[in-house]
Amino acid sequence: MNDLPIGMLLGITHRKMSQQLSLSLKPYDISPEQWLVLYQIYQSEGLNQKEIAAKAVKDQPTTTRIIDLLDKKGWVRRVNSPQDRRAYLLHLTEAGRQLVEKTLPVERDVNLDFVKGISSDELQQFRQTLLQIHANISESEQQGEND
Repeated sequence: MNDLPIGMLLGITHRKMSQQLSLSLKPYDISPEQWLVLYQIYQSEGLNQKEIAAKAVKDQPTTTRIIDLLDKKGWVRRVNSPQDRRAYLLHLTEAGRQLVEKTLPVERDVNLDFVKGISSDELQQFRQTLLQIHANISESEQQGEND
């Protein structure tokens, strides 16, 4: 695996991490993607779907499908926006809040397992490297839009 291009290695690692988190969240009937959106609502109640999509780094149609499912499961509720009648503001139900609070330690423990044996300095450097890669990709995307 040492000779894999960085993009492939990141993809493989992401899939394995997602599978592990998925297994850990399975008893709670929630996927990692659903959990991420639910968690973003937990952190910032009262935002609209577009804002939650941006925070979760997901496209709007995907976010809408996830929110529809979370609503159907009784974990979120939509409230009409006083500023824009076409928009909904998102809030957790009591069941949604309890689910996040129950699963936060699960998510934290899975992530701690991922970084076992890695020093905090190494993690900070890795985080900085990933942020730089992200910035490079964003810059490349913007240049492509301007060409």
